[in-house]
Amino acid sequence: MGMIYTVLSVLITFGLVIFIHELGHFLACKWQDIKVDAFSFGFGPELYGFTRGETRYKICAIPLGGYVQAAGEDLSNSSGNPREYFAKPWYRRLIVALSGPAMNYVLAFLLFSGAIYFTGEPVFSTQPVIGEVIDSYPAEISGLKPGDRVLSVNGAQMATWEQLASTIHTLPEQDIVVRYSRAGQENSITLKTKKDPSGSYGVIGISPENTYKPIPFLMSVKLGGYQCWYWSKETVTTLASKIYKREKPDVAGPVGIVHMVSKAAKTGFANQIFLLALISVAVGIFNLFPIPILDGGTSLLFIWEGISGRKLTEKLVGAVNSVGFVVLISIFLFATYSDFARLKATKAAKAAISAPAQQPEPDAAGVSK
Repeated sequence: MGMIYTVLSVLITFGLVIFIHELGHFLACKWQDIKVDAFSFGFGPELYGFTRGETRYKICAIPLGGYVQAAGEDLSNSSGNPREYFAKPWYRRLIVALSGPAMNYVLAFLLFSGAIYFTGEPVFSTQPVIGEVIDSYPAEISGLKPGDRVLSVNGAQMATWEQLASTIHTLPEQDIVVRYSRAGQENSITLKTKKDPSGSYGVIGISPENTYKPIPFLMSVKLGGYQCWYWSKETVTTLASKIYKREKPDVAGPVGIVHMVSKAAKTGFANQIFLLALISVAVGIFNLFPIPILDGGTSLLFIWEGISGRKLTEKLVGAVNSVGFVVLISIFLFATYSDFARLKATKAAKAAISAPAQQPEPDAAGVSK
């Protein structure tokens, strides 16, 4: 039953985010009086579909995306019909291109606001008790769990969460000895901190316990909007920092996202909703990147057309899209490789920690060598 619930959670997460994105393009086409030939969820062979009006609605075999096929979207097949995509002025096509990411932000805003309103605003505990451990971070790898109370770090007693956090922050990429209590028993582990995404301070991937207090509806709306802004800003600044420092970006591909969704499915409905909102923000902002084929790259082409006054040609659009396709495939392969590398490293680290210490062999007199 648990496996079925996890699979359904993954399918619903991917399906809803993709559907909402394409729905944005579809509605914008209708708004701008552009004929839509097909509205598809997924790629490849059609599994199920029906035609209503002038549009074919279908579900295809590969659920890794979707598309809205507008009439005349391919310049080589353009007939000059005024309802075709490229027959419309550049600014109308720009509206269609940006409507997909916009709908992802609308979905994220509604989910964030709803989750905050129904669960309440988190109030973090001041006690040095772990409320959550982040997957694949040192704390999770070393075996720390929610509910563990941290007693000391490198021998220094920890009385508050603020003291614990500030101590770890000052020790980036250093080995630390953490003593903690669990179910009345004290234990000690050694782990190595890592740098936070900005590279400024040390982290081990833990957050404090929290309770939730009810908040007014308008405040939840305000906080929902702030969450959209905060995670967008965090994504851009972190990526810019990685590029500036020439470091490998820590990105998640389909395998990593499935892993996160399946884990969230086991931790409660509120966490699933919050993660769904985060993924929707990620899809929205990714599609705004100035990469050809993506909505951001297409939008730049339309803006260039408007500024220069030159119509886009079939040759130019084809060349730009070919470059974009190569870039997207490269990103997909890199993200998938990173997923497997991260899972492999986590598994190896856990195995190393759980392996029993090798005892020295005794000599003939029974004395250890």
